[in-house]
Order: sequence, then C-alpha cells, then structure tokens
Amino acid sequence: MFTGIIVEMGEVTSIEKKGIVHLSLNSREIIKDARIGDSISVNGVCLTAVDIKGGTIRFDLSDETLRSTNLGQLRPGDRVNLEPSLRPDSKLGGHFVSGHVDGIGRIRSRTDIGDAFKIEIEAPPEIIDFLVEKGSVAVDGISLTVVDVLKGSFTVVIIPHTARLTTMGFKGPGDTVNIEVDVIGKYVARFLRMEKKDSGLMKTLIEEGYIK
Repeated sequence: MFTGIIVEMGEVTSIEKKGIVHLSLNSREIIKDARIGDSISVNGVCLTAVDIKGGTIRFDLSDETLRSTNLGQLRPGDRVNLEPSLRPDSKLGGHFVSGHVDGIGRIRSRTDIGDAFKIEIEAPPEIIDFLVEKGSVAVDGISLTVVDVLKGSFTVVIIPHTARLTTMGFKGPGDTVNIEVDVIGKYVARFLRMEKKDSGLMKTLIEEGYIK
C-alpha cells in the first residue's frame, strides 16, 4: 500500500528480456532503506525489488504488467516516480494507493495557469466511471485531485512542487500515464451494484437519476 506522495525520481539504467523482463533503475533515496523483497511503486505500479547492488534496484516485470501499464515503454535514461510502501510509522499524506493500475491514459493537452498548469488526460470509460470532481486519482503513482470529469477524459492541476519532483513536470500531449482510481470508490461501486436489485432505496436513487 502507498499514498501517492513521490519520494524521488529514479532513472532507468536498463531493460533486458531474459525469459522475463528485468527493469533496473538508479535511486538515491529509496535505496537507502530498500531490501530485497520490498514493494516499491514505480510510476504507480507496485513492483518487488529482486536485486539491489550499489545504487541500482532491479525488478522483474510480468506479461500482465507490461500489458496493463506503461512500464513496457520505458527506455534507458527515462525517469520514473518512486515511492516506498507504507510502514506503521509512515505519514499518511495523499490517499491510499494500492499500486494496481486500472488502465493507461494519454495526455491530451497541457495548459499553463500562472505557475501551475492543467493537464487533460484521455482515459477509457471503465476509469472515467469511477472518477468524481474533487476526488482522488493516482496518475503515474502521484496522488492528485480530479478537477473536471469530462466525456472520455478528466483534468488535474499540477502545482510547481509536484512538477519539480515528479515526471509530470516534463510530460506533455501524447505521453502515456498509469491511472489508478480511488480504491474506496471501487468498493462503494461494487456494494451499490450488489444492492441494486434488492434495495428499495437503490431503486429510488436509480429512478431519480442519482445512480446509473
């Protein structure tokens, strides 16, 4: 479990396919306390550290990870967002992020707003349906607040601090991002689906248009 508060950006040193894909990257902060077997969020994807040497951490990527995230697009020299998993004494900033990506989005536009900027991200319906204005979403592992929910896309605002410390500072139109919706929203949606057929309240809410 993570919070979406990025600790640092790491740099990809190599991607090798030897039966399975090995992703290696450099780290200055995360690696100080990292141990083999630790869960680490890489661009919002929960990965297991399988080897640590010097300043380099190696991860193994499954076919499912390559299919459902943008990690397969990485190349040596690319920077990635890193966050260690929560510990009992960790500060709870951001929101609860599982590291299980729901889908890949694509940045449609980037608009400056003073020192900050707004980005619009295209996303599939199964992601848009879980988003609410002022709600939380993880984009490449970064805990962000949804500003607008549009047809086929949503927007978030990137403040200077976030731009400086994460990959959002240099990403632009056409770039892909990993998206994870708020896990609490997933459970609420599942509960509502289970209740729809049996609850008079749910029937009323659906008839009045509050729930689709």
